[in-house]
Amino acid sequence: MTYKSIYWEDVEVGQELPPYHKDVTATTVLAGALASRDYMPVHHDKDFANKNGAPDIFMNILTSGGWVGGYLTRWSGPEAEIKKVVINLGVPCFPGFTFDWRGKVVKKYVEKGEHLVDIEYAAAVPIGFHCRGVGTLALPTKTAKKASTKASAEVGTKAGSRRQQ
Repeated sequence: MTYKSIYWEDVEVGQELPPYHKDVTATTVLAGALASRDYMPVHHDKDFANKNGAPDIFMNILTSGGWVGGYLTRWSGPEAEIKKVVINLGVPCFPGFTFDWRGKVVKKYVEKGEHLVDIEYAAAVPIGFHCRGVGTLALPTKTAKKASTKASAEVGTKAGSRRQQ
């Protein structure tokens, strides 16, 4: 997969992020629970989940948080930095569901020298919203990119002139 960075100058308040759809399987739920070392049986034992009122195993909070970060950075690209995420959990996410991710830029600003955007996001599943909230990202700027490219070129030129001596 090829990633492209989004630059702060190219973002507008009201801009919608591309929707993202992800099928959730039992493997998705289990892998997330194991990766986050969450061994609570409701995330891997269907009988235990049933005895505790759930129709199936369900995704844990840490996995949901990881998916939020993934949705935001899938849009922003690899040069962005997640600064803050607020997650409001809703209904459980069970195997067989499809995540329907949506997002929108709600604020664009500069603070302490960082070029920031606030993204309002929501992840729906067939029975309602699984999670929603706001994520703050620091985005790269075209100005910084040009300065970085120029500095790299100057370093390369100086190194080349030293080799010629």
